[in-house]
Amino acid sequence: MNHDVIIAGGGLVGSSLAVALSQAGLSVALVDPVPQRTRSGDGFDGRSYALSVASRNLLRALGLWVELAESAQPILDIRISDGRVTDGPSPLTLAFDHAEIEEGPMGHMVEDRHLRPVLLNALDRVTVIEGSVTDHLAGPAAVEATLNDGRLLSAAVLIGSDGRHSGVAARAGIRRTGWDYGQNALVAAIAHQRPHEGVAHQFFMPEGPLAILPLKGNRSSIVWTERRDRAETLTAMPDDDYLDVLRPRFGDFLGDIALAGARHTFPLALSIANSFVGPRVALVGDAAHAVHPIAGQGLNAGLKDVASIAEVLVLARRRGEDPGRSDVLARHERWRRFDVTALALATDGANRLFSNDNGLLRIARDLGLAAVQRLPALRRGFIREAAGLSGDRPALLRGRKP
Repeated sequence: MNHDVIIAGGGLVGSSLAVALSQAGLSVALVDPVPQRTRSGDGFDGRSYALSVASRNLLRALGLWVELAESAQPILDIRISDGRVTDGPSPLTLAFDHAEIEEGPMGHMVEDRHLRPVLLNALDRVTVIEGSVTDHLAGPAAVEATLNDGRLLSAAVLIGSDGRHSGVAARAGIRRTGWDYGQNALVAAIAHQRPHEGVAHQFFMPEGPLAILPLKGNRSSIVWTERRDRAETLTAMPDDDYLDVLRPRFGDFLGDIALAGARHTFPLALSIANSFVGPRVALVGDAAHAVHPIAGQGLNAGLKDVASIAEVLVLARRRGEDPGRSDVLARHERWRRFDVTALALATDGANRLFSNDNGLLRIARDLGLAAVQRLPALRRGFIREAAGLSGDRPALLRGRKP
């Protein structure tokens, strides 16, 4: 075989997995259609990610957090409210304080322009190939992958990290379950006059939630959910008009606002692979699951996949097992299925509960937020779950190599 593992897709999840496996001594080929020069660009385009405590642990175990710590903004508090644009937030709110857990900040905001180069620089032991996997054939002892230029690679395992329309999953006969939300997420970085004090805000409106997430300096990242037709209209607007629509939703608690990077939009849908493994194939990241961003867990869920499949493959090799054997890969399925299903149900349910203007539901959800606010043990449980600190965690999520 050319390699132990082939990874199709070199995004953040695929690159993280390549780093983890290569540091464990496995031979890895990372095949990505995006040119290296494009992936290593350091311009700020507004994209950023909320990394949980568990994701920070993983990056620390891989030796990457030391390069990210200075540019990462700690999330110290989270404040959740419900309301309408015209009325403002309800007085019945829910607040999470990082002092309620022992592990420090509940998470960190990291900008794409800082995270991506750190991952790329750590791929020194990985064979990085510019291209795409166009076909693959799983045999009794190896999987053979065909690249777009006709080259053939073989390995014990092929990892699909190629997005929610994964070609790896499709060729392996893995179907998906899900539905479209009829919503788009509008994403941008915003500069504001006043400091955010490390507080993240989630304002639920009938059209969809607005998340305001703190970045370094007087800047925040927004994830603004709107119905698709409205979102498309907003996307076509000039920057000044876009900001005029955003201001009454954002509020004036941070002073005046301005755009601090490029604007992005993407459609929202639930899409879960019916299986996370196939013949000599395993899926990670959006190839395995894509959920609503209402909880900010997209990348964190992908990094949980990295920790799971890395541990399964590394331990299989140490035991002298064939890592591509179906019973070995099934360990990854068992480790991730319940957590992904719970996340999908939670995000789907929250979006349906809050993205409407039903009066009775509004009263019920406001009272629910107020009730959780008065129950410290329940609140602490929610914090630990969001931080990735509960359940049976692979070694990387606990800050150790497998």
